[in-house]
Amino acid sequence: MITFAIAVTFLIISPGPGVLSLAGVGAAFGWRQGLKYLAGLFFGNNLVCLAVISGLATIMLADPTIRTVLLIASTAYLCYLAVRIAYAGSKIAFIHIPRPGFTTGLALQFINPKAYAVNTTLFSGFAFYPHNLFAETALKLIIVNLIWIFLHLVWLYGGVKVNRLEPSRRTQKTINFFMAICLLAVAMLSVWSMIR
Repeated sequence: MITFAIAVTFLIISPGPGVLSLAGVGAAFGWRQGLKYLAGLFFGNNLVCLAVISGLATIMLADPTIRTVLLIASTAYLCYLAVRIAYAGSKIAFIHIPRPGFTTGLALQFINPKAYAVNTTLFSGFAFYPHNLFAETALKLIIVNLIWIFLHLVWLYGGVKVNRLEPSRRTQKTINFFMAICLLAVAMLSVWSMIR
């Protein structure tokens, strides 16, 4: 069980679309908006967990067309979020788009390739209670969610902390652009991993 918890920690803390976008939302829009976005990510991640546990994700992702559609959708969505974060607080027209919230976070997890990969790895491996699959799966869900919530709150806190330092407008724009570039890099790595 300890090995499983360590694996969960390393898989979740590594930069991916969820944590990077969460830190970006925290930096650009603050704690309250970040918590709404976090709630969406949380429920979306648990729905992905259930899809992985039930085998539905395996059936869906075995179809190359569905995988390609999910890849295109996730890449487009991450690019969209990157643009919104990059221009948050500026006078560009993107400011009139509603802030990322619960629905945005929920939608991201459905098309987030890292969410499927991480949960498939966690729930298909690390058997620590092989004689009772139900108990093992329930324990894994509890452990994953406890670590997931803690680490995502840390990423959100980091984003909000940047905002509370009251950096100059130019520094804030630089931070937003950096977060946006990180999101774009994750999107491009997802595409690269699928086509290689």
